[in-house]
Amino acid sequence: MIINLFSSFDPSTFIYSFNWFRSILIFFFLFYFYWLIPSRFNFIRLILTKIIHSEFFILIKNPANIGITLIFISIIFFVIINNFFGLFPYIFTSTSHLILTLSLSLPLWLSFIIYGWLFKTNHMFSHLVPLGTPFPLIPFIVCIETIRNVIRPGTLAVRLSANIIAGHLILTLLGNTGSSFSLYLIPILVIIQIALLTLETAVAFIQSYVISILLTLYSSEVN
Repeated sequence: MIINLFSSFDPSTFIYSFNWFRSILIFFFLFYFYWLIPSRFNFIRLILTKIIHSEFFILIKNPANIGITLIFISIIFFVIINNFFGLFPYIFTSTSHLILTLSLSLPLWLSFIIYGWLFKTNHMFSHLVPLGTPFPLIPFIVCIETIRNVIRPGTLAVRLSANIIAGHLILTLLGNTGSSFSLYLIPILVIIQIALLTLETAVAFIQSYVISILLTLYSSEVN
């Protein structure tokens, strides 16, 4: 049972058994559509993949790294599916936990940083000191840019999980207070819940797009 407001985000809650497995369970069913040729699902997926690829490729600006967009396309689909299915009742929202969001952002950020400093050292140094920086301010600018680069995976993880948690908490609060409302206020509560659920659906798609775009921008700085 749900003990408090934050119990819905607790993986150990009894009603949310096999929570982390549910995050990847949907992908086992998605492969079924690949056997149907031609498939409407494949047609829609290819259209979306082409649109996202063209947008990500503009940000990368390097024809030699055209295949790297597949990484970000996979991330955006993974986050969209987990965010969207987390809106259904009694389905655990794995993207509301930092352990998952950090697992997405930290390895990619580390790979970009390690690759940049090993193979493009001069290019990485140029990012620490922007062009035209006064000489007395160079030490401070280097410190600021270093801190900004170090906190990037943390800000990505917190941005995604915080936005998902905030909307779910509001929906939970309104749902728990519905029993204390009079019959005249119930229709208003239902309308507010539907509006918030629509907003959360938009947030689920927008946040997946944002985290993929930011990861693409971080990779473009290395190239």
